[in-house]
Amino acid sequence: MSNALAVNATDPSREPMLPLRFVADKTKTSLWNDSADIHELTQSISFGAVGATCNPVIALTTIQKNLDVWAPRIARLAVEHPTSGESELGWLAIEAMSIEAAELLLPAFHSSGGRDGRLSVQTDPRLHRDVDALVAQAVHFSQLAENIIVKIPATAVGIRAIEEATFRGVSINATVSFTVAQAVAVAEAIERGLDRRAAAGKPEREFGSVVTIMGGRLDDWIKASVAADRLLVEPGYLEWAGVAALKEAYRIFRRRGYRSRVLSAAFRNHLQWSELVGGDLVVSPPFDWQLLIDENRIAVDVDRINTPVAREVLDALLELPEFRRAYLEDGMSVDEFESFGATRRTLRQFLDADAQLDALVRDIILPAI
Repeated sequence: MSNALAVNATDPSREPMLPLRFVADKTKTSLWNDSADIHELTQSISFGAVGATCNPVIALTTIQKNLDVWAPRIARLAVEHPTSGESELGWLAIEAMSIEAAELLLPAFHSSGGRDGRLSVQTDPRLHRDVDALVAQAVHFSQLAENIIVKIPATAVGIRAIEEATFRGVSINATVSFTVAQAVAVAEAIERGLDRRAAAGKPEREFGSVVTIMGGRLDDWIKASVAADRLLVEPGYLEWAGVAALKEAYRIFRRRGYRSRVLSAAFRNHLQWSELVGGDLVVSPPFDWQLLIDENRIAVDVDRINTPVAREVLDALLELPEFRRAYLEDGMSVDEFESFGATRRTLRQFLDADAQLDALVRDIILPAI
């Protein structure tokens, strides 16, 4: 199929499928919703979504948008847990939100044998320096529902936690992950965890683990570093940085046969969907991006994943030191992951969202006079 939407072959009079529905129904590419908001997820499932995610920023946004629902619920949680502070109550709300979203995805979970139908819950970013705490929380989250998948940051500490959590039976989704080096390190950690399980005689099953590359956030960082260095790049080229990293990671994953899939997240343009269509991977656009893709009928080319980024674009990007670090498999060591600019920025944003959620809960349970 070329660069066009498909029409039903048996009934040419029918309208062509909308892009998201076509990709969900006719390709190996899985659509997940980058939100655990019940209303958004319900509609996204109608587009073909078979997964969703939650993190401190998403949870904060969902609660703020639906304060008429969540303020009374958080107040009830405070009554039910009289000794809990703001942070614990906020995370109990995140757990409740995640359990409800996970239930909507159970049909996809069962029909896919556990490969899809997953709801991602992110570990508390305040634990990002503590392997044991990350593993303990990951195990706890994995027990909230059978189709929970747990997000752990792709840092040196997080890589160790990912291996151990996998060994203990947790399905993994990497977060705070932007580069090919991080994606490969996470995939290898998952492989080690699965191999350790097999060696220990633990039961084998479909974990459905995925390895996120936050392509749009990589774009953001490359643009910021270029501006700081006062460099000029051909207009439009910087929009391809995240796409290039995602395509390269996908190529490596397929060649090596990793038992996890690449996931595209943190959208800044439709290329982070349309350039990956047809691949055996996950695309996870925010809900409004899904609406935009369908409203604008972005063309579907089911082999686009195998089309390389234009050579002149890639060569120009490889002149940028921060892009080289992101694109090359050996561009960074594991110990350098946390110092990468996109990592620092995103961890700080997640930590700030945690603090804002604490303040929101405080205002609900202890309103100002």
